[in-house]
Amino acid sequence: MDLRIKGRRALVTGASLGIGRAVAKELAREGCDVAMVARTESTLRRAADEIARATNRRVVAVPADASVAEDVVRAVEQAMQALGGPIDILVNNAGSTPEDGIDRVDFDKWQYSVALKQFGYARFIQLVLPSMRAQKWGRIVNVIGRSGHQPRPVYLAGGAVNAGLLSFTKGLAEDCAKDNVLVTGVNPGPIDTPRWQSLREAAVRTRGVTPEQYDGRAIASVPLGRLGTSEEVAGVIVFLCSEHASYVTGEIVNVDGGGTRCI
Repeated sequence: MDLRIKGRRALVTGASLGIGRAVAKELAREGCDVAMVARTESTLRRAADEIARATNRRVVAVPADASVAEDVVRAVEQAMQALGGPIDILVNNAGSTPEDGIDRVDFDKWQYSVALKQFGYARFIQLVLPSMRAQKWGRIVNVIGRSGHQPRPVYLAGGAVNAGLLSFTKGLAEDCAKDNVLVTGVNPGPIDTPRWQSLREAAVRTRGVTPEQYDGRAIASVPLGRLGTSEEVAGVIVFLCSEHASYVTGEIVNVDGGGTRCI
């Protein structure tokens, strides 16, 4: 299927690994030029070079920390300069929150998660939105997480951050619709990524579970009976960026193997 986004300029945050990397690759395969943003420069540049070679598209690495306002401004400016114009597609994916209950919550990490994920997403959007409005075309996809509407007692900080982003995404979509800028959210379930591996390792250290127990509990909550892959999430995200999703905005799509029970 031709998604009809060839030649569009895209910016993907959290793009060096996992879901973000898979999204960048899929956008490039669809003919987009892509700016990949992440903190770890060596990993990011290696990923960008590999995707550029595989897709024969312009794929650039833009090292930046999405929790730092000045970095966000610089990243957007560098991305537009490298890609030769304003950003048409923004996929916000940079963000992480540790798993902790109220008795173990680290408030410094919680505050950092707000700066990285909530403020980071909003800052990138604020900077790319004016040109999207002006050209009457844009796609913004926020990668959020199902804990925002399906709370878990061992993920209180992450659930609170994600719930805020669900509300933010819905409100922003209504504001942008008049300018044909479509705003959606994607809630990944348990996806086998480096991020998942780090959560598993933390649970082994702090909660006394084995890696097999950690994965097993997650898989037991998924009707499909397995962890998802980055590519499965990326496919949905890139479809939402396409012309085939031109009548979809304000929606939150769960990509979680059927694990979300709420309506």
